[in-house]
Amino acid sequence: MTTLKVGDKAPEFSVNNQHGETVNLKDFKGKKVVLFFYPKASTPGCTAEACNLRDNYSSFQDKGYEIIGVSADSEKRQLNFSNKQELPYSLLADENKDVIMAYGVWGPKKFMGREYDGIHRTTFVIDENGMISDVISKVKTKDHAAQIL
Repeated sequence: MTTLKVGDKAPEFSVNNQHGETVNLKDFKGKKVVLFFYPKASTPGCTAEACNLRDNYSSFQDKGYEIIGVSADSEKRQLNFSNKQELPYSLLADENKDVIMAYGVWGPKKFMGREYDGIHRTTFVIDENGMISDVISKVKTKDHAAQIL
């Protein structure tokens, strides 16, 4: 799926979050970033993953990580998801799929025998210098924080 690997420079992006604020990767220089891509806000697996990261947010902060979620949902849908689940981090509304395509997480999927194109649940850990230090493609939605930390 993704062609990005550990040691690659993380693709730059500039996208609005759920509050309509522009989020740029370069704004996080000097910090570690957990960039997680998820298929759709408010679905069971995505909610489990987002809440697992929320529940471990202080551990991430203690270790110097910022968390950013990305899906192709609208700002409004991201805001509703964020508010309902009390998520303390940015959710990018990548409706044009610019970030999704740059990170190579869009492609063919199968669900209940049906094939379609969609977002592959993938997490990139980016170091202080903007380099990819980890790629997690087999995300455990209920225990994702442990996979990263």
